[in-house]
Amino acid sequence: MALLNSLFAGVSGLRNHQAMMDVIGNNIANVNTIGFKSSRVTFSDAFNQFIKAGTNPTENSGGTNSFQIGLGMKVNSVDRNWNQGTFERTGITSDLALQGPGMFVLKSNGENFYSRAGAFTFDADGRLVSTQNGAIVQGKVASSDGAIPPGNNLQDIKIDTNLKLPAVATNDIKWGGNLKSNSVLTRTEEVVQRGNINSALPGPFTSQTTIYDEFGQSYKVKVTYTKTANPDEYDLDWEVFDSEDVSIGTGSITPLQFEDDGNGSWVLDAASQALLDGANNRINIPANNIDFVLNPSAVSQNASTSTLSISADGNRSPNIVTGSVTIFDTLGTAHQVTMKFTKIGNNEWTWTASVPGTSTDNGQEVKASGTITFNADGTLSPENIAPTNPQLTFVPNGGANPSVIDLDFGTGFGGVTQTSASSVVSALSQNGSASATLSNLNIDQYGNIVGIFTNGSSKNLAQLMVSTFANLNGLISNGDNMYTAYANSGEPRIGALGEETGTTVQSGALEQSNVDLSEEFTRMIVSQRGFQANARVITTADNLLQEITNLIR
Repeated sequence: MALLNSLFAGVSGLRNHQAMMDVIGNNIANVNTIGFKSSRVTFSDAFNQFIKAGTNPTENSGGTNSFQIGLGMKVNSVDRNWNQGTFERTGITSDLALQGPGMFVLKSNGENFYSRAGAFTFDADGRLVSTQNGAIVQGKVASSDGAIPPGNNLQDIKIDTNLKLPAVATNDIKWGGNLKSNSVLTRTEEVVQRGNINSALPGPFTSQTTIYDEFGQSYKVKVTYTKTANPDEYDLDWEVFDSEDVSIGTGSITPLQFEDDGNGSWVLDAASQALLDGANNRINIPANNIDFVLNPSAVSQNASTSTLSISADGNRSPNIVTGSVTIFDTLGTAHQVTMKFTKIGNNEWTWTASVPGTSTDNGQEVKASGTITFNADGTLSPENIAPTNPQLTFVPNGGANPSVIDLDFGTGFGGVTQTSASSVVSALSQNGSASATLSNLNIDQYGNIVGIFTNGSSKNLAQLMVSTFANLNGLISNGDNMYTAYANSGEPRIGALGEETGTTVQSGALEQSNVDLSEEFTRMIVSQRGFQANARVITTADNLLQEITNLIR
């Protein structure tokens, strides 16, 4: 019966609109499923029955069209929408969200699966696994020195949470900064005495002050006036002491004779002043880098109270530029290295690198020193550093190997310079580190899993890999947010995150479902109306059949 065709067409409409509702219901059910990709249904018509075949046009008559009646509809396709989902921040480092077409590669029971859901965690063995089913995330594990192997051979991502880094001994320190070009010399240049000697007292009359050598080391100089047998005549004796009050040099300027200046005071006579114009009053102790002029020309003598005073270069502080840095020995013990610069002439400075006695095996301070000479433009040339290839060597306490440290002052304007700017020197870098344990993990946008250690060092531990497919709609879903390759998906193409796969990863975030509720509810209405209309077709065809059966009454 012809009416049966409309009944079966209506039934096909009911059945396939029900399939559409099934897809919509699944989409809505997974509206909060991480990494979920929504699906859609498309329909096509089914077979068509020929009522009349068409004819070709002729010279005497026109052509006619074919007459066909459709026999219902069918599901044409169920396709996934692989558009990017939005990201939700979680703050958990092992939560990962992919941006781009790539998919995580997971292994479970020896079989590879693919997923967009990045809710991962580290299990008791340090493997990065899916929180859903324990499938192991695949990638490449770095070597002991942090190198990622080449190629795309996949391994289980596994991180040793008890990983430790051995200590790295410092063997190079790079210094930088500036030494002020118009600075005064560091060493004491002139010691001046002023005031009065009380002629009524027998003496001796003594005063002392602090002086400095070329390296800024402090000493004391003591000056004593002792009366001789001649009236108004004195012997001037000087003595220099080191920081432990050990005498390192003595000398005299004698005799010094005072004469009446006509104003009630007695001053040094011409012969005594002449003594102060030559080498007699220059105190030079080469072994201790001391070289200064003692100038007592302003001293007077009368019966008033003694008021002798003494000062070195107007009591200025020595010009010392220092910088320090922490370095490490082979056991990872930290030591402090102090670098000190002092000016000894135009464009010429001394340098001294030292380690305190608390860091050495014998308890004695260790020093290395030399000079650097700057070019006229303030730059430094390697040939102007003495000694060549300067080093600081010491034996640390605690049993570590001897430390031999290169001191790199740079070249040109790339290290230490001398310009009119203020003096400041610091260590730009040192290449040692203490031993350390793994304290944290970071995952960058290219999937590199970087270990952060307690000494501040970082090291590549592994790298995530992703897979792309020629046809994502060819994948089949296995549940648990996982897919497998199938007939029309093409072979998985394994690659690194970045330009190679057009994919990056965001740590501390998850990709949300791309289900659009407003679109799904609209489709639900369309599905409902389609189902309702096809139901009306069936009821109407039934009524017509009822009328036919009533014809025999």
